[in-house]
Amino acid sequence: MSTKKQGQPELSPFPTPWRLPSRHCVSPARLRCLLLFAALLAASLLHAEIIDRIAVSVGNLVITASDLDRQIRVTAFLDRAQPDFSPASRRATAARMVEQKLILRELDNSRYPPPAASEVDPLLDKFKRDNFPSDDEYRRALAACGIGEQDVKDVLLWQRRLLLFVDVRFRPGVQVTVQDIRDYYNRVVEPAALAAHPGQSVALDDYREQIEAKLTGEQTDRQMNAWLDSARRRTEVVYHPEAFE
Repeated sequence: MSTKKQGQPELSPFPTPWRLPSRHCVSPARLRCLLLFAALLAASLLHAEIIDRIAVSVGNLVITASDLDRQIRVTAFLDRAQPDFSPASRRATAARMVEQKLILRELDNSRYPPPAASEVDPLLDKFKRDNFPSDDEYRRALAACGIGEQDVKDVLLWQRRLLLFVDVRFRPGVQVTVQDIRDYYNRVVEPAALAAHPGQSVALDDYREQIEAKLTGEQTDRQMNAWLDSARRRTEVVYHPEAFE
């Protein structure tokens, strides 16, 4: 006996499948577009991940593949040369960047005051005057090399900071004696000067300042290299081979 009331719709004993209203249905063509977009997005994300993969680990610091490429580009731009992305060049650049990381860590730990960013402006202005006839030519060269002006400023600022670090950290411990200068003059300078200018007299005083500067630089380099060797031994440095292929 039916208990259905008058005017009440009859219910089916089987549930009606839920369906999206027709105005929200996705057409096959639109679905293909969405799938294509998703595939392109996934590919771009994968490409970005590959570009920014780690090239070198320096303790808890990293050098990415894009860091490496940018350094190569900026160095080539400053040298007015073509960028060299060969494995050997990438490895050599990475080694210099490892040293940079070690020095930056020392600078941060020892609280060496950094130079002002404006200190590199005269260097950059001179570089532009010496190498480009106009600012437009300079800008086009930057774009052709795939870098920006800030990339160049960052490298110049690092070079300035490195020189200050060397002057404060190592140069005060350098001692060049009068005998050191005389020995170098007798061994190197005098024979070369006499060979270049036969019959002319040469004197130590004519070369004293140059010899002292050279010997001071050599001793400073030896002290810094010894410090870097020690810093490398105290730090886990890992090169990731896939970044250098």
